[in-house]
Parts: sequence; structure tokens; C-alpha cells
Amino acid sequence: MEKTWRWFGKNDQIKLSTLRQIGVEGIVSALHDIPNGEIWNLEAVNDYKNYIESHGLRWSVVESLPVSEAIKYGGEDRDFLIENYIKSLENLGKAGINTVCYNFMPVLDWARTDLFHEWEDGSSSLYFDKAKFAYFEIHILKRKDAENDYTPEILQKVEELKSILTEEDKNILIDSVIVKTQGFVNGNIKEGDLNPVEKFNNLLALYDGIDKNQLRLNLKYFLEKIMPVCEEWNISMCVHPDDPPFALLGLPRIVTNEEDIEWFLSAVDNPHNGLTFCAGSLSANPNNDVPKLAKKFASRTKFVHLRSTNVFENGDFIEAHHLGGRGKLIDVIRIFEQENPELPMRIDHGRLLTEDVEKGYNPGYSFLGRMLALGQIEGVMAAVQNEMSKTK
Repeated sequence: MEKTWRWFGKNDQIKLSTLRQIGVEGIVSALHDIPNGEIWNLEAVNDYKNYIESHGLRWSVVESLPVSEAIKYGGEDRDFLIENYIKSLENLGKAGINTVCYNFMPVLDWARTDLFHEWEDGSSSLYFDKAKFAYFEIHILKRKDAENDYTPEILQKVEELKSILTEEDKNILIDSVIVKTQGFVNGNIKEGDLNPVEKFNNLLALYDGIDKNQLRLNLKYFLEKIMPVCEEWNISMCVHPDDPPFALLGLPRIVTNEEDIEWFLSAVDNPHNGLTFCAGSLSANPNNDVPKLAKKFASRTKFVHLRSTNVFENGDFIEAHHLGGRGKLIDVIRIFEQENPELPMRIDHGRLLTEDVEKGYNPGYSFLGRMLALGQIEGVMAAVQNEMSKTK
């Protein structure tokens, strides 16, 4: 597989020259300065591509060309926004960029309650605490009937949190769930918003009456509209699994397990409609057998995210060591090297190590933690490729 790296543009503290020196071959990035829903013009695409190539790398994957919320919930302007999306895809195709990772998660791209959960060695990683998230829904967002989505055990923990969380703790939780993560991913909520909770509730309200079936139909509508331009320019669209892979905030999730993946691949049965196989997202659902899913969907996978999670009995999960956890990355790598070896893959969600703490990296995207993981994964890839050469 091609070794790629998510890079956040010319203002990213991590330099392309450094990435090339540590063995990165391709860049996963986007035109982050263009607001959601606007067209990526050909000049901007080519300028960005040429800048990456001037450093001896290639722009391997677009992550992401964001799907506007109105497309997801089926708003009045969705056809206009889809037309803009099609024009952006056409310009990417003209520039020779043929893989686009996107998601169809309503409002919340990915959710964690703790961005700096400390390990015994002093490093930290992302963590999802189900009770904290329930507290966020019930007592910060004050979402109607939110308590009905949680077990009595979780609700008891929420009551305990009420008595111990300070105002500072609450603000950190708001930052963790809807500001620090969502701001750099999709721009819906940004640092400096006067009332991020109010803005977030307004976004949630747009999905009133949208159930899982309707969200599926909206995804199908979107894919059917864009497949002609994908066919013309040989663009692979690869949807990212929901993170976490279960319902949150009363919103439906439609890419969580084997049945969901089968549905969207069959609903628009086109080779340009594919999957981003994120072993980490899929591993956070304890019912998912990640290597089994990799084997089944290898031929429709267009891009691979390599990370893993540990899931606890109460439903909490934490980003695991890249050689451990439920993601079983050694098995996953072996499957893709055998079944679809030309795929781009990237390391995802590395730990935050001591010397990266003050750098201000986006959550989950530290330099040293990802470099450590890349070294581990590159070693696994080399071992697998050596195995394969001996069996030929």
C-alpha cells in the first residue's frame, strides 16, 4: 500500500520535506480555506497539487471535499450544492486527482469527550466516555428525551458527574465535542463562536424528522447525482465509516457495520462508489469483526485508515496502540496487501508524546505519535510483503 499522511496545508507546522524524509509517499489533504459548498476551481486545485509535487510527493487523496449539511438532510438548496460538488469533482479529475474521501455523518463528524486522556507513560490519546457524552447531551445541550437513549447505569454516572464537574470541566467538554474537533474538520463550529452550544443545537434541529431510512435515501440521491462525473474522470468516492459507529444525539448513523456497508454499495452499485476502510472507526463497535469486514469489502475499498481502539464493557473506548486493540491491524494489512495492494493508506490518530504537547497540533494529529505509528505499520507491511514473496 502507498504510505500517505494527512496534512493540513501550507500553514501546517509539519513540513512536506520532513514527511518525505520519514518515508511518506503521498499526501492526504484538502483546500481547507474554501468554505463548504463552494466550488474548488481548477486553478486552486492545480496550485495545491503542484506545491505538493514540488516536494517530491503526490496529492494521493482528497480528504475531504465536504458534503454540505443540506445535502445530508435534503434541504431546499441541496441540488445547487450537489452541482457545486460535481464541478469541484470535475476540476479534481482534470487535475488528475482521483480519490475522494468523504463522510455522511449528520452534524458531528467524529466525537470524543477527552482529547488528552493520559496513559501511564505520560503520553495521551483520544477517548470517548459514554457517561460524559450523556452528560453533554442531557445537561449542556439539554436535548429533549436524550435520557431515553441511555441505560440506568449510564444515567447514574451522569448524576454523579453533575456533582463533580466544574464550569471549567464543562467548557473543556464543549471544546472537546463540538469545537476543537469539528472546527478544523468541517468548519461548522469554530473557536470564537459566541455561543457554540446554541449554534450546535440549531444544526441538530435541521435533522428533525430525518430517520435512518431517510438519511440512507439522501446518500443514495447524492451518489446517483455524482456518479456520471466520477465515471467521466475515473474518480473513486470512498465514504468514511461513522465515528463512533453508533447513534448519537438522536441522529441516525448509516455506515456502522457490515449491513450498512452492504446497503450503500448495493444501493448505488457502481465501481466508483467505494469505502474508506477505517479500522479504528469500525473497531469501536464491539460487534464488528474488523478483519472479516476487510476481507469482504477489500475489492470496494479505495482508501485505508490504519488505527485501532480498545473498547470497554461500559461502552467507552480509547485509541489503542497501533499494533494492538480490536482493529487487528496486522491481519488487516495482510488482507489488503494480498487483495488490493495499490491502495493508499494513512496512519490515523497517533498518541500525543511529550515533545509535541506545546505544538498545538489538531487533536489526534501529532507529529511524533503518528511517526511512531508509521514506523510500526511500515514494519508490518515489510514483514507481510516478505511472507508473500516466500509463498510465490
